[in-house]
Amino acid sequence: MKIWAVANQKGGVGKTTTAISLAGCLAQSGQKVLLVDFDPQGSMTSYFRLNPDGVVKSVYNLFETRVKRPKIVEFNEMARSTCLEKLFLLPASTAMATLDRQLGSSDGMGLVLSRQLSALDDVYDHVIIDCPPMLGILMVNALAACQHLIIPVQTDFLALKGLQRMMHTIEMIGKARGGIPPYTIVPTFFDRRTRASAESLRSLKDNYADALWPRVIPVDTRFREASREAMPISVMSPESRGAEAYASLTRWLLKQQATLQTDIQGVKIS
Repeated sequence: MKIWAVANQKGGVGKTTTAISLAGCLAQSGQKVLLVDFDPQGSMTSYFRLNPDGVVKSVYNLFETRVKRPKIVEFNEMARSTCLEKLFLLPASTAMATLDRQLGSSDGMGLVLSRQLSALDDVYDHVIIDCPPMLGILMVNALAACQHLIIPVQTDFLALKGLQRMMHTIEMIGKARGGIPPYTIVPTFFDRRTRASAESLRSLKDNYADALWPRVIPVDTRFREASREAMPISVMSPESRGAEAYASLTRWLLKQQATLQTDIQGVKIS
């Protein structure tokens, strides 16, 4: 089972859209995918027409029962079906906003998600976590659990400042987990007609070339239409520019992960 986290410490950069779009591409290719909404605001949960204020079983329950290792059937009772047969959602609830106050000082709270997901290794092919935009117990759990971190960055000046904060967080989490997780920076909301987008993309290439996905996610009105229909863009509008870009990103990430796995195996063999 592969675990990806989508994170940035700035809101409005396309985290939820990225997580849903990647999950849609994977599910359509035959992979069984679990989306995990780790944001108390519940944007992903709302995307799939669930109410974060009223959902009964949610991410919150994973922390509520943290002392036990849950059975797979218990975890799967929380997962909701979506428009795709192989795509499932573990929804958020607004109660998650209280977790830092309730559990922030407790030992071992940064590994709750890792321990819970270990029970699902043979159930899902991919897990994709949509992180909150603030550093706290939820983001720490996501970064500790993930095998690859995806950082969407809107191509404008303020979003680049948010990326600097995110890089600092990655370094801090890396020290705690014994190494920085592999990560990919994904330029989003790129509008080739504007100088701001072009200059921001140039800055990303100058400062983060080694971690930067070589393409961009363009501005595309079809994302709003897909949201209105509660579908990934790859389902709603597979020929659109946005769908094509995320299909390309999915293929690129899978190739990166396969290369990394080969390298790891090579180290073990030698």
